[in-house]
This record gives sequence, structure tokens and C-alpha cells, in this order.
Amino acid sequence: MRFSGKTAFITGGGTGIGAAVARRMAADGARVVLMGRRREPLEAVTKDIGGLVVQGDAADPQAVRAALAEVHDKIGPVDILVANAGGHGVGPTISMSDETWSLAMRTNLDTAFVCARECLPDLIAQKGNIVVVASIAGLFAGPDAAGYVTMKHACIGFGKSLARDYGRKGVRTNIICPGWVSTDMADEQMEVIVEKHGLGSIEEAYRLVTKDVPLGRPAAPEEVSNVICFVASSEAAMMNGSILTVDGGATVVDLPTLAFVD
Repeated sequence: MRFSGKTAFITGGGTGIGAAVARRMAADGARVVLMGRRREPLEAVTKDIGGLVVQGDAADPQAVRAALAEVHDKIGPVDILVANAGGHGVGPTISMSDETWSLAMRTNLDTAFVCARECLPDLIAQKGNIVVVASIAGLFAGPDAAGYVTMKHACIGFGKSLARDYGRKGVRTNIICPGWVSTDMADEQMEVIVEKHGLGSIEEAYRLVTKDVPLGRPAAPEEVSNVICFVASSEAAMMNGSILTVDGGATVVDLPTLAFVD
């Protein structure tokens, strides 16, 4: 098994992509550690796969240090960090509050920064690796999402800096940019689309937002986790600083040519 003997520290591991990564890595032999603010969804995942739950805010340095102390005591050093926590920051700049902007930074960028900084001593010693989960919103700009778009762009820049600075120390860093993924967080956005367009279901909303995506559908969390687990494995030993889209082809579409499509 490709993660046998490895310890993976996963933020935002209670739902969606993070939970799918935890399940896949555990199935491939990893000892998984899930960190998040809500214990219940984390325990729901570890109930099925085993692993350690460390409750706390991944943007809080003291909480992350305490979590890592518990990991060291119960398991050992961290080999893989999956910086997956994220969300928030929806709204246009003109009406965005300071609190919303700060929350977007804390949830998306600070979580990745703090966890990477605190895990790096382990990762250097173990010749481990980091996977930063960003978004195609870090490559382009969706409407009225200034905080989220800005912080996901920053996550990509941060991942590049990690790859540049720590590759020579044996630590690889790669960045994953999903498009629409059918998760609880995306379902909330689909509810907005349902109301705006008078649709009958969330499924109709997903069809609408992916109608110009070449594959014509959102990803399942497991389809994103498959890519994350590949880049975190020794099979991707020469990948460092790579930015991988998992978006059904959304980012290859030339928007000005959509008028030519029937």
C-alpha cells in the first residue's frame, strides 16, 4: 500500500474533499489525523476508517502546535500535510465587510500557512510533502467572490513559495485546483442558484453551472481525492510546484467563443 507507515495530517477532513482524502489514504495504509473546528463530522469519518481527531482551528498557531504535540505523542511525526480547509469570502468588494474579508483570509490562507509552518520540521525530517487545496477560483475570478478569489490566488502563490524554498530540503509541495465539486459547501451555493433561477432542485443547479464545462458535470469528492493522493504519493516523486486542475475541463474553455456553440 502506497501510504503504509505514513502519517497524513488533513485539515477540513470532516466533509467533502477532506473526508474523501482521509478515506482513500487510510485505505492505502496511512495513519490519518483529521483537524477541524467541529468534532462530530471528524469522528464520523474516523469511526469508519480509524485515525486520530484533533479538534481546533487550523489557523490558530497554538491549536496547531497542541494538535501536533498530540500527534507526536500518539503516532509520531507527520509525513504528509493536506491543507484542505477553506471557504467563505463571498460578496463584491464594495459591500464586503472587514470581518468577511478577514474570515476569508483566516479560513483559506492562514490555515494553510500556519499548518505548513508548524509541520515543516517534521516534513523536512521525513522528506515528506504538502498538498495545498486551492480552487480554479485561484486561477480566474468568479463573480461577487472577492475574498474567496483573492485568498485562493494567494494559496497558489504560497504553494509555489513552499515548493521553491523547501524542495532542496526534500519537501515537495503541489497545488490542486478543483472546479465545482458536489459537497455540502457547494450545495449551499446551488441553493442560491435554485432560488435565483427558479429551478426545481440542486441537481438542476449543478447542471446549469456546469453546462459549459466540457465534461458537463461537477466532480465527486472522490475524484478530487484520487488526484490529491496521487501527488502525495511516491508515484509523483518528481512533481513539485505543480498546479493541477480537477475541473472537467472548465479552465480550457475560451469564454469568448461560447457564442459559437449550439
